Amino acid sequence: MEDERLKRHDLSDAEWARLAPLLPGHPRQGHRWNDHRLVIDGIFFRTRAGCPWRDLPERFGNWKTVYNRHRRWSGDGTWEKILDRLRAGCDGAEGRAWTVAADATVVRAHQHAAGARHQPPAGVDPARLAPAVLSAPVRIRG
Repeated sequence: MEDERLKRHDLSDAEWARLAPLLPGHPRQGHRWNDHRLVIDGIFFRTRAGCPWRDLPERFGNWKTVYNRHRRWSGDGTWEKILDRLRAGCDGAEGRAWTVAADATVVRAHQHAAGARHQPPAGVDPARLAPAVLSAPVRIRG
């Protein structure tokens, strides 16, 4: 019963069928990657639960594997490519009525008080980082 309750947010078969073709293939060198579906379910669990990587349940495999895959795909743009492909054509049904909403909330925190890094993380192209991380706060009036 407990195990089923924890699996309720895992990818469904239909979701996986749509996502699987968008994922990168296994590397040509080295050992094969662990199952993408299991790793993605672990990433989603960690995102929902807000737990530290080391506290991932054992059913997702080694926490370090899940962390490394998430970090690699964040740094090389894989997540962005997947999102772009998934949302392609989503606004087509709306036609001219398609709209965009922007949150006008302003959050201000001094970068040193928030423990911001002075240098971008190693292995991540600074151009891939969100502009808000590298620049002053932007205020949008709604």
